[in-house]
Amino acid sequence: MKPPVPHRRWALAAATALALVVGGLAIPVTPAAVAAPVGAGSYTTTPVGALPSGCGAMSSNPRQFATANAPAGPIPTNDWWSSLLWKRTDCSFSEPLHAHPISYDTFGDGLGFSANSTPAISGTATGVGEFHYPYVQDIRVGMAGLAAPLVKVDGWTDWTVSPHWSDGTRTMRATIGHGLPFAYFQTTGGNAQISTAGTPDVWSNNGATIGFRVNGHDYVGYAPSGASWTVASGRISSTLAGRGYFSVALLPPTSSATERAALAATYGQYAHAHVTGTQVSYAYNPATSGLTTTYAFTTTAREGTATQTVVSLYPHQWKSLSGSTAITPTYPSARGRMKVLTGVNQFRTAMKFQGILPELPAVGDGSGGDLSTLTGHLAATRANPMDQRGNDTYWTGKGLGRAARIAEMADQVNDTTTRDSALNAIRSTLTDWFTASSGKTSRVFYYDNNWGTLIGYPASYGSDQELNDHHFHYGYYIAAAATLAKFDPAWAATSRYGGMVDLLIRDANNYRRGDTQFPYLRDFDIYAGHDWASGHGSFGSGNNQESSSEGMNFASALIQWGQTTGNTAIRDAGVFLYTTQAAAIQEYWFDVSDQNFPAAFGHSTVGMVWGDGGAYATWFSGEPEMIQGINLLPVTGGHLYLGNNPAYVRTNYAELVRNNGGQPTVWQDILWQFQALGDPDAALASLRANPGYTPEEGESRAHTFHWIRNLAALGNVDTTVTGNHPLSAVFSRNGARTYVASNPTATPITVTFSNGTTLAVGAGKTATTGAYTWSGGNAAGGVPPTTPTDPPPTTDPPTNPGTPTRYLLPGGGLGAAGSAATTAVAAANGNHDGTPTNAQVFTATGLNLAYAGGQTAIDLFVDAGSAVGNGVQARVSYDLTGNGSWDRVETLRYFATDPVTGYEHYTQNAGLSSATGTLGALSNGTVRVEVWSAIGNNPTTLGIGNQSVLRLPYS
Repeated sequence: MKPPVPHRRWALAAATALALVVGGLAIPVTPAAVAAPVGAGSYTTTPVGALPSGCGAMSSNPRQFATANAPAGPIPTNDWWSSLLWKRTDCSFSEPLHAHPISYDTFGDGLGFSANSTPAISGTATGVGEFHYPYVQDIRVGMAGLAAPLVKVDGWTDWTVSPHWSDGTRTMRATIGHGLPFAYFQTTGGNAQISTAGTPDVWSNNGATIGFRVNGHDYVGYAPSGASWTVASGRISSTLAGRGYFSVALLPPTSSATERAALAATYGQYAHAHVTGTQVSYAYNPATSGLTTTYAFTTTAREGTATQTVVSLYPHQWKSLSGSTAITPTYPSARGRMKVLTGVNQFRTAMKFQGILPELPAVGDGSGGDLSTLTGHLAATRANPMDQRGNDTYWTGKGLGRAARIAEMADQVNDTTTRDSALNAIRSTLTDWFTASSGKTSRVFYYDNNWGTLIGYPASYGSDQELNDHHFHYGYYIAAAATLAKFDPAWAATSRYGGMVDLLIRDANNYRRGDTQFPYLRDFDIYAGHDWASGHGSFGSGNNQESSSEGMNFASALIQWGQTTGNTAIRDAGVFLYTTQAAAIQEYWFDVSDQNFPAAFGHSTVGMVWGDGGAYATWFSGEPEMIQGINLLPVTGGHLYLGNNPAYVRTNYAELVRNNGGQPTVWQDILWQFQALGDPDAALASLRANPGYTPEEGESRAHTFHWIRNLAALGNVDTTVTGNHPLSAVFSRNGARTYVASNPTATPITVTFSNGTTLAVGAGKTATTGAYTWSGGNAAGGVPPTTPTDPPPTTDPPTNPGTPTRYLLPGGGLGAAGSAATTAVAAANGNHDGTPTNAQVFTATGLNLAYAGGQTAIDLFVDAGSAVGNGVQARVSYDLTGNGSWDRVETLRYFATDPVTGYEHYTQNAGLSSATGTLGALSNGTVRVEVWSAIGNNPTTLGIGNQSVLRLPYS
């Protein structure tokens, strides 16, 4: 058995602020705390431990490297450019700043540019390995004679920063940012100068515009109209016609000189519309479970009338782009290909929030022998529900997270004794930490006005001196507070301890713009779409983060706290963080589409993302279980995003087994719980075969059993259907869906899902419908079978997997005819011809059929009543091997219904609107039917059960 390893990274710093010297020995002392009240809680304004530190006077004056022009208020930390402001090791300049598609570095004579597109790969495909696109300088942009002793920060916006140089004679200000192929400059006191690595290959020099190639990368300098560029001795210079502004752009790689010249001309239209501001805004619509995010750019026209710009988008952005079309040339980057938008001042993305749960419903362990197993495990936690391994902010948080899971599970199975034991542990622990009594120096939060941050003491892993990991630590506190708030709303009131929870939220990721206590979204990189862990970011590879799943724990905690307490601003901020970062994790930690990691890297996942790459590694261990497991824990109902792609779950787990030389031997519970999101039967078998495993430090045997046993009943996460309530989810096994929702309030609610299914949820309950109908406790109706090996029940009897004739069934299955029923196909309210929108989805899995030739046949019973202008549409998709990818997709032309009450028959005679792929034998295959409204402002009734039928061209 490998020994358990604590899984964070930074060594603890000294925890004392003052010392007495007695007999040559330094005896640490701390001043008495001064408490600032927040409702019934409080924090201290007197330092009680180590403080943030940096060069020179950074501890007491973090603004010493900001100019007078820099925005007022708390300084940002934990950003891609933080080493420019927080000069941890170099009191003059920064570490490389990986903005993408360009990386930058600062020097006394200017700003360096790197467009390195060649990854440096180290390690092996089965062991620790890394890939980086390290800073390799192509050019340095500055001024002739510039010799600034240091670089300060003159301004920042949501994803840009403006470095500033001054040597007493000359000044230069640059603006750089994520996604910007341009860097913008303003100068006084001298000529602009571009120094190149080697002799530049100048391919165009036409007055104010010069195009040149360095190290295989094409750059264009844009001077003011009337100015010109001079090339001499590897330097390109311009007087700028005395106007003091210019820009330099990196062009995407091109295949021809003609294409390159065209891009230079297109970029030139916007070269003098300098980007001077960036801002994100977002909107969550519970009715559609949709998140719309707007990325806006403010520009200042230095000359001309152009107000738009050129931007490049990361994969998580361009894959969800709404209302715009990216052009073909792309930039290589450490995050994959970046696509370009020209002539824009904003762009929008549209994503689906898939929903979260406080905990999985007890549909598989709510009765019989499995209930006895669960309650036995729960009883074993009763005396020590937190099982806390340390007294600092991180390990206290881990204990709170464990207790919250226990409380949620125990409540579901009516074990009120264990539930109340866990809730009491949470209440007493949080109340203690949220109370800063006079003289208290431990289990207390301190607000530092200079840095604009709330630090908990005892601190851990650099959360004090380096402001690391606040979202990791505080997410556990907020999530536990959300669980407690459901059962004890008085404790959570703002007048009691809710205000302290709000302080933790605002410290780590402040949802309020203009807040004078904390910076906006401290830990979240708005444009990159994910958190950064390091406060200072002072590494050659930029900032970094390993435990993306603990970042998601924070986001899901905001959703639960906001929903439980009725604070929609916090809830919506949580939805924005959660949905955006879920997409980023799929791309940059997991690379589920196999498009972003270098081909030679050889891994399907990374343990850490760096500004310039990624690493199959952690700060604390080289064991595959921990490298992969660090992005899976804690396992909660807020982590269902990990199961959005079951096929990838199986790929990830297979890599773990391969790299480990066998099944996991540490963190087995974490890894089995992840495996259960892709192969729950295998995970349950492993759990039953290894009863003596050692639980991970934040887990319990009760929760591991509950999670895996219930996924073995529920099946996989179904991302094709969403609910109009944030605490909801859908699962599917063998084509039969289970709809789940949780109601933390004191008022019953009804949740409506996107396919028209409704679910009544009692006050303070979790409820299900579909394959399982259950509500909040083991005494509810519809209890599943008691035999652990029994298959989960379905709405209809199991069907013959060799039957090619299949009916559309209630609950979303495709099988033998059942009783007549109906379901509603939601109104289009727009044109969705060819694009399934709010579709009713019906699925059959595990099919083994021989292809007989011919075409798919359907006969759908549809009725729009007296509605005019409705049209329903159907799509049939075939996954021939059940590997998660669609091999054949057939979209029929939509069927215009008549305005007369009564069923009409929508058949294959409507003809195909489109078809991709080819049919073949089904081997453990999957077939899916989607029915939606292509046009029309009214719903349509779809007859199901024994009415609408699908006839497969198989025998």
